[in-house]
Amino acid sequence: MRIMGLDYGSKTVGVALSDPLLITAQALLTIRRKSPGKLRQTLARIEELAAEYEVGRIVLGFPRNMNHTQGERCEKTQEFQEMLSRRTGLDVILWDERLTTVIADKVMMESGVRRENRKEYSDQIAAALILQGYLDSLHA
Repeated sequence: MRIMGLDYGSKTVGVALSDPLLITAQALLTIRRKSPGKLRQTLARIEELAAEYEVGRIVLGFPRNMNHTQGERCEKTQEFQEMLSRRTGLDVILWDERLTTVIADKVMMESGVRRENRKEYSDQIAAALILQGYLDSLHA
């Protein structure tokens, strides 16, 4: 069994997967959609990936504000969580994602990824950071 990590955004969803031993997270891909409300294909693609990689649980980044409050993005994320759970039949756990995109950009900058190429990878790297935080909590 693996665990899937997701960084849910208005137009993209970054996807990461754990290794079978649930120790490390690896960035997998970014799902893009043309409109924020068009989730059917996104949900179908996540369901497909979950079956392909034998995923037993999903960790979904939860975008709290820095002062711990929940804004509009939190509501949309919770709605997406419910849709995902219904569609896949898997537990979908919300995990604090504060600063993951900032850290992902910093990692890419330090790795020499050109500025114009960073957006292509930042969502999936953020998903890997979300998932790694969750995996680390399992072994703490």
